[in-house]
Amino acid sequence: MLALASCSNKQETPNSAPPPPVATTAGGRPVIVAFGDSLTAGLGVDAGSSYPDVLQEMLDARGLSYRVVNEGLSGDTTSGGLARLPAVLAHKPAVVILELGANDGLRGIPIDRTKANLSEMLAALKSGGARVLLVGITLPRNYGMDYIGKFDRMFPDLAKAHGVPLLPFLLQGVALNPKLMQADALHPNADGCRVAARNVTQALLPLLTAK
Repeated sequence: MLALASCSNKQETPNSAPPPPVATTAGGRPVIVAFGDSLTAGLGVDAGSSYPDVLQEMLDARGLSYRVVNEGLSGDTTSGGLARLPAVLAHKPAVVILELGANDGLRGIPIDRTKANLSEMLAALKSGGARVLLVGITLPRNYGMDYIGKFDRMFPDLAKAHGVPLLPFLLQGVALNPKLMQADALHPNADGCRVAARNVTQALLPLLTAK
């Protein structure tokens, strides 16, 4: 599956770094940028049904005054993500949900290069004043367990190295349920996006309520 979890369930959080300054929009709400590929963009679902759209609804329902911006781009790689960093930072985000890497793996890009790109993005986003939630992913089993094992370990290693929390599985409770997946068996349908948004909400709450 394109969006299966990384192997680690641990979340690493910074212990001593002070919280970054909170950026606000013209309406006074801090910005959360959902930064990723087709899973973030909402490929194959109607407008307003992507997981970032549902995330906005869930945060509003909790009385958390944030504005979610969808910076998902179908087919994007970590190299493409690096090129799009200025656009993401231009939002002056308080929080960034970073979900990239699957397309690198599907194309067989060397893991060291993918890891270096993600590391550069994490460093730049944190330097820009954002808290970051890293989303881990994995590859179809036919890519070979040696490659997959190294790919999966990349995400918890990055989370630990940069002191950011890790959401191990965006599609927990979704990916193996055909009722929640599109016909391609790679992308969630609207109901699946709602479950994914719930997973993200739970992982985000510590970042949104931290003093």
